[in-house]
Amino acid sequence: MEHITLLLAIVVVTALVFDFTNGFHDTANAMATTISTGALKPKTAVAMSAVLNLVGAFLSVEVAKTISGGIINEEGIRTEVIFAALVGAILWNLLTWLLGLPSSSSHALFGGLIGAAVMSAGWSAVNAPTIVTKVLIPAVAAPIVAGLAAMLATRLTYKIGAKTDEKHTAKGYRVGQIASAGLVSLAHGTNDAQKTMGIITLALVTQGVVSPGSNPPLWVIVSAGVAIALGTYLGGWRIIRTMGKGLTDLRPQQGFAAQTSAATVILASSHLGFSLSTTQSCSGAVMGAGLGRKGGVVRWSTATRMFVAWGLTLPAAGLVGAGAEFLTQQGPWGIAAVAVLLVAGSAVIWTLSRRKPVDQHNVTADDLDDAEPAGVVTTAIAAVTPPPAGSVAAVADEDLKTTIPAPAPSDPAAPPAPAAAV
Repeated sequence: MEHITLLLAIVVVTALVFDFTNGFHDTANAMATTISTGALKPKTAVAMSAVLNLVGAFLSVEVAKTISGGIINEEGIRTEVIFAALVGAILWNLLTWLLGLPSSSSHALFGGLIGAAVMSAGWSAVNAPTIVTKVLIPAVAAPIVAGLAAMLATRLTYKIGAKTDEKHTAKGYRVGQIASAGLVSLAHGTNDAQKTMGIITLALVTQGVVSPGSNPPLWVIVSAGVAIALGTYLGGWRIIRTMGKGLTDLRPQQGFAAQTSAATVILASSHLGFSLSTTQSCSGAVMGAGLGRKGGVVRWSTATRMFVAWGLTLPAAGLVGAGAEFLTQQGPWGIAAVAVLLVAGSAVIWTLSRRKPVDQHNVTADDLDDAEPAGVVTTAIAAVTPPPAGSVAAVADEDLKTTIPAPAPSDPAAPPAPAAAV
């Protein structure tokens, strides 16, 4: 660490700030369903997630190697490029957090990195095949695979427990949710914490502190793990609310199926070095679980806004990263200007978030002003969904007890009303 310059130190601190925002931005991935179904209290859930994120950061470095030596060409990349990329990623993370949208912190980082690298050295600085195979394809496949797996798991779960009382089995599924949520948190640490490790290692390569292709040093692994754990403990309550209450109404069986499916996809991708979006995987699993229950529906108005955010993440973060890199090319005053813009933008977003605060006390409330109403598609699906077994007889019985109103006295030709059933 004796070769670390002031600029490199600024980049390392900024990377850890990004890691912190990644933590509270993605807490919902592991704990939204657990909190919304009541399996764990909000603060207990985020504390458990924070600890397991820290543990997961030490389990693998495959994703870190993909970022530090795969997405862009290390040769000719300046340290300022890394700084500009992080600025784009942080601002997009904060903006989507303000809006309560579970967008991808990973893609925000990739977008910022690509935009800054292209502005600095042209398109030749980007490894297009790596981006396609290890970023874009997983981005499309992961939520689909996780969603289908969660939908099938939910249907299987309800089929197995069809002859049991749902209230009696709910406690067991809540215990299973806690275990599966812990697995998602562990998987999140093995994937997302490594992205910051990779970006810091890339910055160290640009300064000649470590050689290209090196694994992250131990101090990088520890600091990245601690930063994402602290961010996770803070809790991204706005996004937790969207995933736990805004996309669909989950029961313990669905929450267990969603989290188990998402964790499986994330862990498999981490093992293969695919830097996928844990947010997209978990969101896809939640939607799949919502569709897997008979009578369950997805609020497609919320889902549509989320899909739009997913599509905008790479280009939006890339444009901000490119703009920040343009300023850093102007010299020390440009770097200072980018730092000031980052702090000012973060302060503005934080101030706006205080107008309608969401925290552990109201994250599961149903009466917030910004609660998402059921959309047209949701209402239509609910209208044609067959009622649960036993409800038809109850409805018929209620109909028999309903008194048929007598005709108005002004109509002498009307037949007398039949007597009400007793």
